[in-house]
Amino acid sequence: MFDIDWTSLALPFAYLFVLFGSLYTFSTIYRKRKASQSANLEPWFPPHLQRNIYLSLLHLEPEEGQEKAPKVPDSVIRAALLRRAVEDIQRIIQVRMSKQALNVLLQRGSVGDDLNQRFMRAEKEIEEELKDVVAEANALAPGWGQTIFQSANEINANTVLRKRLQEIEAKADAEREWWEKRRAAIQQDFMRELDEVASTAGSVRTAGTTDDDDGVLVDAATPASATSSKKKKKGGSKK
Repeated sequence: MFDIDWTSLALPFAYLFVLFGSLYTFSTIYRKRKASQSANLEPWFPPHLQRNIYLSLLHLEPEEGQEKAPKVPDSVIRAALLRRAVEDIQRIIQVRMSKQALNVLLQRGSVGDDLNQRFMRAEKEIEEELKDVVAEANALAPGWGQTIFQSANEINANTVLRKRLQEIEAKADAEREWWEKRRAAIQQDFMRELDEVASTAGSVRTAGTTDDDDGVLVDAATPASATSSKKKKKGGSKK
């Protein structure tokens, strides 16, 4: 058996202990700091109003002077949960539309890491929200969790289409008003040009005709010889 000199090995073991202890302390402090910074970041989405309404209806507290809270009809609770699912669909669409643009900006270095952390936290919140909605739907009606987001997607598409039609109708009224004004202006310009053409033609006609001595109108375009011959014939007839 070999004798182990523990005294000579104490220094390397102490060095390793200090090294691993420092690394563990640094990693712990770093994770806590990152977690606190992530918690202090501004959320990607505003507060989920539809979820708060659903939870308020589900856990309705009794009013003052009443022992029990009024029972909320199941149809109202289901409608609130469906409206919550519609809001989740809208947020999923926003996340999908923003993800590609955010990745491009991160590759170019146009945005910081804080924005990426906010986005990743929003994705995790949406995943948890979807699971919660499916569980709530199955609790209200067995099997509803499989079709609730399909119904919510149809409602959201109908809402978007209705808003688009309203925008088109609003623009149509404005464009119709503009076209009426434009058509009236075009008609006024056309009538003004027509009056100018008529007045010009009248002045040309007046300037192209003259009166002779006997009161006979003679066209200015008639040759002078023809005019003189006419005068000679009139003179001969008088003799």
